[in-house]
Amino acid sequence: MRIAIDAMGGDFGPRATMGGLFLALARHSDLEPSVFGPQAELRALVSELAKASGDSSVARRIRLVDAPRVVLQSTPPMEAFDDPAATSLYGMLQAVRERQVEAGITSGNTGALVALARRELGTVPGVSRPAISTAVPTRKGGRCYLLDLGASVDVHARHLVDFAHMGALMARVVDGVAVPRVALLNVGVEASKGVARVREADALLKSRGGSDFEYIGYLEGDGIFSGLADVVVCDGFVGNAVLKASEGVAQMLLKRLQETFESHWSTRLVTALAKPALMRLKAQLDPVRHNGASLLGLNRIVVKSHGNASAQAFAFAIDRAIREVEVGLPDHFRAAWSHDAATPVISSTVTGGRVDSGSRDTTRSDDPSFQG
Repeated sequence: MRIAIDAMGGDFGPRATMGGLFLALARHSDLEPSVFGPQAELRALVSELAKASGDSSVARRIRLVDAPRVVLQSTPPMEAFDDPAATSLYGMLQAVRERQVEAGITSGNTGALVALARRELGTVPGVSRPAISTAVPTRKGGRCYLLDLGASVDVHARHLVDFAHMGALMARVVDGVAVPRVALLNVGVEASKGVARVREADALLKSRGGSDFEYIGYLEGDGIFSGLADVVVCDGFVGNAVLKASEGVAQMLLKRLQETFESHWSTRLVTALAKPALMRLKAQLDPVRHNGASLLGLNRIVVKSHGNASAQAFAFAIDRAIREVEVGLPDHFRAAWSHDAATPVISSTVTGGRVDSGSRDTTRSDDPSFQG
């Protein structure tokens, strides 16, 4: 399986991304990565990591592609959009666009990634905007897909409806949920609660036909992890804040648990006895294991890792991309949205007599969808 890696986009530079790639190569024998970044720097790092791992054969599977420029986290998205040449992010997307690889992974600037991915890869016809989604653990041991996480911070009701369909498709195709339960994130469950676009989306979802998912109405923030819904939909501003807050809480709980059990000899004894259960809990809560968000609605597969991802976390983002390739995710999107090319499944994207399709280049330097 061929993948492309933007080695330079994260907060910690190529050491975290390349370290994560080495971990992924060790557990996926068929992986063939092309890595984009300053070639001399990457070659030295690959040599160092190969020596540390004691397995030089892993390094021989890596193809390095010189991309001397870097899109920093601080780079304004439209600056990267207007002049992407020779950047590692653009090189990765080009490889995906030209089908040299089956998926691309980056820890880079979210706004720049969304803007460039829309232009270079295009969206599935009928999809109004791409959305970033990830799966979070629930109390019942399952997963819940949360979207959008930052691709579009300013949305209309029709976009939320599209996101509902996207999330439901992910739950069906990736997790095998026959009829996903979909909810809108809101400040209350009463019909009168919420901003106008959420109430309008609620009405649209209630009036929709089809049986591809069950719309269960509003869900408050504490319900995301309850297991009541398989998909929770919100705008990118809210979703990004919710995700990062939940990750912060998870990290605090894990740290407090560790400190509590190590504070006294008696609790250390309990820790030894309960270690298997505690390790399972850590695996369920640790944000590292849930790293990697999918950029849904594109014609090709792109996975966004956290900018501050460690090597281990980046390896999990690669795992997510591999899973999406295995299930053929873009093909499922095209089939769902284009049963009849003249009549898209998602008709709510028609506004003012025209189809608001993300496959067109509608980017503007002041478009708030590309911020953050």
